[in-house]
Amino acid sequence: MVRLHCRSVWERLLVPAFVFFFFKLYPPRWVADPARATSAAAGGCILLRPQALDRVGGIDSIRHKIIDDCALAERIKAVGRVWLGLSQDTHSVREYRSWRPLWQMIVRSAFAQLGFSKAVLAGTVIGMAATYLAPPLLLLSGNRTAMALGLAAWAAMSAAFLPILKLYRCPPPLALLLPAIALFYTAATVHSAILYWTGRGGAWKGRFQAQPAGTSSE
Repeated sequence: MVRLHCRSVWERLLVPAFVFFFFKLYPPRWVADPARATSAAAGGCILLRPQALDRVGGIDSIRHKIIDDCALAERIKAVGRVWLGLSQDTHSVREYRSWRPLWQMIVRSAFAQLGFSKAVLAGTVIGMAATYLAPPLLLLSGNRTAMALGLAAWAAMSAAFLPILKLYRCPPPLALLLPAIALFYTAATVHSAILYWTGRGGAWKGRFQAQPAGTSSE
């Protein structure tokens, strides 16, 4: 994965979390493990043997996939090995000057990542709420035990976030904002599902790539 652009206020607030959540979905050790089904790639920089690409049917084999890089990795892992890691020297030049392009990036593919499943979406929302939103809310409960557990969970999630913040040279106190950042990503995921159900999912260059049966991309 190339080093994403992270200079503006919104980039520093949201980009490290994107990398954080990405590697929670696709742990590099699992990706590299031939015994595990998990596969992933970061489309900004992929090194691939031509012979391996030919064996899986070439680029045409993923032409209809929204998350094309991970779809390619899945096909490649079926016939060989895949490795995923972070780059220190290769940098993305794509800038995100506000929250909106980051929101649109998530909305385009989030529901596809969940397999367009309502059940998986519900589980994701519940899981995100329990993991990231409940701890700070427990501090408002007035119950000492609940408050202590909430504080401990908030501290643990913040500590887990720190290595990514360090990688992107962001201030460590931003780790305390992870619950609010997680709410942003959760809301974008729900919006992704709503757009899919209304026939406007997977928007990319004027086309809607993810649509329920019977809808039109025009």
